[in-house]
Amino acid sequence: MEEKQGITKNMVINDVIKKYPKTISVFSKFKVDSCCGGAGSIEKTAAMSEVDIDALMEALNKVALATSK
Repeated sequence: MEEKQGITKNMVINDVIKKYPKTISVFSKFKVDSCCGGAGSIEKTAAMSEVDIDALMEALNKVALATSK
């Protein structure tokens, strides 16, 4: 069974940006390194940037769901 949530915290940032290009603005807003840190998971990179992972995931999925409609 597939989840409705499009993005999960263990996804690689570069993969998320490729699938949902508009998420790059969310990563920038939260100051998550989507360039050099783009090869890591969202969770790992967000933790290194001391970002609220729940708020980040909510914002990313809001953009992803709006894009896929």
